[in-house]
Amino acid sequence: MKASRQARGFWTLGFCALVLAACSHNPHKAEKIETKIDAADEVTGDTRVGVKDGNMIVQRKVQMNEELRRLQNEVYELEDHVYGNRKYGSLGLYGVLKDCRTQLSDKDNGGSGHLSWTEPMDRVSDKEEEMNIGLDDKKKLIGVSEEMLKDRIERFRTYKSVLQKREDEYDDKVAICKNELKKQKAAKAD
Repeated sequence: MKASRQARGFWTLGFCALVLAACSHNPHKAEKIETKIDAADEVTGDTRVGVKDGNMIVQRKVQMNEELRRLQNEVYELEDHVYGNRKYGSLGLYGVLKDCRTQLSDKDNGGSGHLSWTEPMDRVSDKEEEMNIGLDDKKKLIGVSEEMLKDRIERFRTYKSVLQKREDEYDDKVAICKNELKKQKAAKAD
């Protein structure tokens, strides 16, 4: 009985220590980061080489507003390359594939006349943000959305990864379709 109470006490103490350790680090809190390096030489505007704690390092230091802007722009440009941009009338790889499959099915090009299926468009960054609407301290009607910086960066990194995979897939699908169209046109010409 006594051993059982001691074991329970041990597990309770261990659990409390684990909870306190988990609570002590909040990944969304801004912490002070030591960026001083010795014998530093600039590689580019945001990258330096030097010595820190006796180790030779490459240090890249960026302003987070610029880093987030750069990442978001990369994602939006990549998404426009993959899916096109309605505002500017660009087709993107998705539109090129759809157009190619339309030509491939055209009877004038030796096709069956039946349009082949193209998967639905799935733009990853078009997700609506939750917005609180109300009055600010100056009595102006405003809408505000908030997100943790690390969460937003991770979300856009995930978008970028997904879009890079889709870009590769659509590049392959477009190349295959164009090759099939060429073969079909050549066979019809014979």
